[in-house]
This record gives sequence, structure tokens and C-alpha cells, in this order.
Amino acid sequence: MVKYFWDSYAVVEVIKGSPSYARYTQEPVVITIFNLAEIYWAALNELGEEESDEIYAHYKQSVVEIDDEILRDAIKFRKKHKNKNLSYADCIGYNYALKNNMKFLTGDKEFQVLENVEFTK
Repeated sequence: MVKYFWDSYAVVEVIKGSPSYARYTQEPVVITIFNLAEIYWAALNELGEEESDEIYAHYKQSVVEIDDEILRDAIKFRKKHKNKNLSYADCIGYNYALKNNMKFLTGDKEFQVLENVEFTK
């Protein structure tokens, strides 16, 4: 059983070699296409295009489909929490995790106090 939905933050920390995320490196990565876009963006800003393309190809295998219910619920969730700085990708991933009995793995402080979150900084 897959334990975690990986927020883009978590994947980027693994790419950086963050010791805080070392214990998760053997866990399967589950992300959406929106997370993949954020990961690629972060890689392009820190690494060369060739390495960023390799990272993209590696994590593309981890992308799951999002159905209409999760998408709509995610946008409602974002509206409900509009006082926080939550991205669409984060809200979609969080709702995917909820609907699929997974923990939302993140270091994003905006999610720290929410249920169903494994917060690692």
C-alpha cells in the first residue's frame, strides 16, 4: 500500500539531498501533473536543462490521474482556506491524498496543522 502523496516541496527536498527527507527515499512517489510542473520549474531554476529533463522523465512515471471530483473538491478547499497561500497543485494533491487514504507529505507550513499531513521540515 502506498503511504504518501508527495507535495512538490517534498520531492524538491529529496532532489536537493535534504537529510530530513532521507527516510522517505525508499517510499513510492505519487504526484499529479501539476506537481511535476512545479518540480520541473524548481529544477530548471537550480540545475541545468539536461539534468532537469532527467528529473522530469524520472518523476513523470509517478504521475496519477485526477478525476473531476478531486479537482472540484480541491478548488473548494482552496476557496475555504483562501486566507492561506495555497497553490492549486497543493490543494489538488492534498485532496487526492484524502480520497486515497494517503498522508500528504510536505514541509509547507500552511499544511502543518491540517489533518492527514506528515509535516517534515
